[in-house]
Amino acid sequence: MTTTQPTTGLSRQQTKTLALASLGGALEFYDFVVFVFFATTMGRLFFPADMPQWLTLVQTFGIFAAGYLARPLGGIVMAHFGDMSGRKRMFMLSILLMAIPTLLMGLLPTYAQIGVAAPLLLLLLRIMQGAAIGGEAPGAWVFVSEHVSPRHRNLACGSLSLGLLGGILLGSLVARAVNAAFDETQLLAWGWRMPFVLGGVFGLLAMVLRRQLHETPVFAEMQQRRALSAELPLKAVVRDHAGAVVLGMLLTWLLTAAVVVTILMMPTFLQGMGVSRDAALAGNALAVLAAMAANLIAGTLADRYGAGRVLALWSLLLGVAFWWFYREAQASAYSQWHYAIAGSAVGVTAMIPAIALGGFPAPVRFSGLSFSYNVAYAIAGGLTPVLLSLAMKDNPAAPMHYIVAMAALGVALGLYVEWREKREVSA
Repeated sequence: MTTTQPTTGLSRQQTKTLALASLGGALEFYDFVVFVFFATTMGRLFFPADMPQWLTLVQTFGIFAAGYLARPLGGIVMAHFGDMSGRKRMFMLSILLMAIPTLLMGLLPTYAQIGVAAPLLLLLLRIMQGAAIGGEAPGAWVFVSEHVSPRHRNLACGSLSLGLLGGILLGSLVARAVNAAFDETQLLAWGWRMPFVLGGVFGLLAMVLRRQLHETPVFAEMQQRRALSAELPLKAVVRDHAGAVVLGMLLTWLLTAAVVVTILMMPTFLQGMGVSRDAALAGNALAVLAAMAANLIAGTLADRYGAGRVLALWSLLLGVAFWWFYREAQASAYSQWHYAIAGSAVGVTAMIPAIALGGFPAPVRFSGLSFSYNVAYAIAGGLTPVLLSLAMKDNPAAPMHYIVAMAALGVALGLYVEWREKREVSA
């Protein structure tokens, strides 16, 4: 049985850094995900009125998925400069690149006003958002992990994941508030614009928060010792750390399934099963709250008992809880509290980045995590919404089957990481 060394608590400065980074990440991630909470409304506004509903949904999720497909380019570029010139600089830049297109989305003309140019402009702005988030998520995980000792790495990444999920929760709450404040006519006329304009304001607030953060001690020490990568960081990653890249991609696939299906797409799926929009969003809010709490719990347990073991157990929870919740929803027995239990299984997102970034040395850590994470997220995150929407035409239980398969992958990955940790201790 492998356990980590007894740990001491985080310092006051480390706690402040984690809190500010998590809050800033929440505000930025809100900008990226608010689109999905208005997928049905956006489909009606940006595509022809006579288009079949299923095709409108597929194309709307296609635009949503374009943000994922754009992640690798933005992530690789920002990671390169993050490894060469500093983590904090890229941490600040990603916010600006997210806030501008989000604000512009709220000002876009619709299909009824400018025709096919409307969805094309929406697609362009979504791609810009994807490039920004490609640097944000891996950069944030590297940033917080380098501000604490390796003994607290899972908790640090869990706290940041809590913040990112907080952005999803904020999007859900704003969506509920907008839907409650406006009737259907007002929502389609102008109410839908408010969440995106608000997102631009959130982006500026996140920039102010991050100005208070300091460069990571790890990067500052590398600068002082002149130990930065002497070659293109990505070249060293691909040449010397292929195994860590593959593991990072598989872990990201699991993370994608947990977040995109359980949290982001589920409200739309529930409405297709006859659940009211308000009830679906209420359950989603509870699920995200449960996921946020689970990230802190899972991160703390992983630091104490080993990330591989906790990853395997939480992946098992993901498969069982989601299967149970989805089956009940299909049988018209939807429960918001059962949705919350399924949401708690998204606590797997605490261990995944901590395990993945641990495979790369500090000089290429940002580039290694960003490359493996963003390439996998572009493929899995980009294709999942579209393929599941298509698969559900013939198999309404497709999301359930997909999550169960991903949970099995998570158990296998957790057992592998546990075996690797034991081998390293005994070596």
